[in-house]
Amino acid sequence: MIRSKIAGIGMYVPENVVTNQDLTRLMETSDEWIQERTGIQERRYADRKNETTTTMAVEAAKVALERAGISAQEVDFIVFATLSPDYYFPGCGVLVQRALKMKEIGALDVRNQCSGFVYAISVADQFIRSGMYKNILVIGSEKHSFGLDFSTRGRNVSVIFGDGAGAVVLQATEEDGRGILSTHLHSDGESAEMLAMYNPGTHANHWTPASLADFDEVEIGQMFMSHAMIDKNQLYPYMDGPSVFKKAVVKFPEVIIEALNKNGLQPSDLDLLIPHQANLRISQFVAHALKLREDQVYNNIQKYGNTTAASVPIALCEAWEKGLVKNGDLVCLAAFGSGFTWASALLRW
Repeated sequence: MIRSKIAGIGMYVPENVVTNQDLTRLMETSDEWIQERTGIQERRYADRKNETTTTMAVEAAKVALERAGISAQEVDFIVFATLSPDYYFPGCGVLVQRALKMKEIGALDVRNQCSGFVYAISVADQFIRSGMYKNILVIGSEKHSFGLDFSTRGRNVSVIFGDGAGAVVLQATEEDGRGILSTHLHSDGESAEMLAMYNPGTHANHWTPASLADFDEVEIGQMFMSHAMIDKNQLYPYMDGPSVFKKAVVKFPEVIIEALNKNGLQPSDLDLLIPHQANLRISQFVAHALKLREDQVYNNIQKYGNTTAASVPIALCEAWEKGLVKNGDLVCLAAFGSGFTWASALLRW
């Protein structure tokens, strides 16, 4: 039976460390306030001029490729997860293909925010299982710092997020019991606006012109950007934190249990859970709900903040580098976020 395995893993985080104390110079907050609510002590911010979502992804990918023992020319397909692409379009997948001088392979961009990497893993896994591709580069990368509101008004969101990238190379394996055992994907758009960035977006444009000739230059500009959007703080991410927390602590454990049940396993069988680093309090709640020991859950949000699609591969890579993930270990990746979407992947390393 063909399964996909993680043959190589890499990560990249910017050198620029931003502490909670640093943020107090920009907004009314405190280290105690941030740590109490999120567990975060510091995060990384990319260089505004020289680092992008793609350049960070490329650095993580180089490490993953080297550890997998393959060249960029041997990659058959790219799946790139991000909510902060370099451009509105095209996506970052083709930019990685260009930067690494790959063949004219396919590149797919995934827009599932916090659960994006786990969704991307599931998509890549299906391609491997079908035999269509042999080596797939899966990336999660984010540069949040360019688009946050660093005023007191935006602190509830801005103190949470950081920048970084993680990547894995998926390859086929027929080794019994090894590789990705199953993946599980869910969504519920009923409360989509609880965690969203509303503008710029087409939902705000209530016009149906027969021709753009009907409008002058100023009017056309106002279709896509308005002072109302700025005044209502709609150009930055919005989050109803309590509502997101309540949903996450229900769906996170559910999707983990779903993966374990599918494979006839129990939480006690897990060697390591790698949750999306949304909030340390959420991770602790999930661990308690599943009766997991502290050493069964890996968290690094304290150092990097929430890096959204990049958080799972960064945490997995760091855990592997520390020797916390070994051959034969049962590892669960799980995420919950905007949409709402949530997902899990259970694998035998």
